Amino acid sequence: MTETLPGVPPGRASAIFAGGCFWCLEAVFQRVRGVTGVTSGYIGGSAATATYEAVCAGGTGHAEAVRIEFDPAQLSYPELLSVFFLIHDPTQLNRQGNDVGTQYRSAIFHLDETQREEALAFIAALRDEEVFDAPIVTEVRPADVFHAAEAYHHDYFRRHPQQGYCSFVIAPKLAKFREHFAHLLDDKA
Repeated sequence: MTETLPGVPPGRASAIFAGGCFWCLEAVFQRVRGVTGVTSGYIGGSAATATYEAVCAGGTGHAEAVRIEFDPAQLSYPELLSVFFLIHDPTQLNRQGNDVGTQYRSAIFHLDETQREEALAFIAALRDEEVFDAPIVTEVRPADVFHAAEAYHHDYFRRHPQQGYCSFVIAPKLAKFREHFAHLLDDKA
């Protein structure tokens, strides 16, 4: 059974992924059927607190990530993994496109042993099927403290769809998601 984070209602589960800028991940996962909440934030660092400025400076060790709340009766953890691996490049070490630094690494922060096993099996299947031309560098590690990002980062794409980064980086990821996962698209999003 997938573990939940504190504050997650009964009947819901949680997942935490890092795969580049959290604006990209948030914009896509907000549109996935069965996802009931997405929070941008920071995880995986050594500092007791995390702010955007500190994380971007590279000294805290945190990754930009999203905490996803979902309804496991509508959406499985492996389906979330499928979307995650489609919308970012898991072969780039400490970067996604022009976003460079350990804060942009590819990582899965598992909340229980089941998530760890499912993530490792999913990555092994991708490797066996040679889905990517280069080795997958996605970390799979236990979740630690998740720090919610500052308010101005939340719903960034929805609030700024014409901003350059949104138009040229996030919009193509959304189009790719719609093309490959139309069956998971939430019509209400």
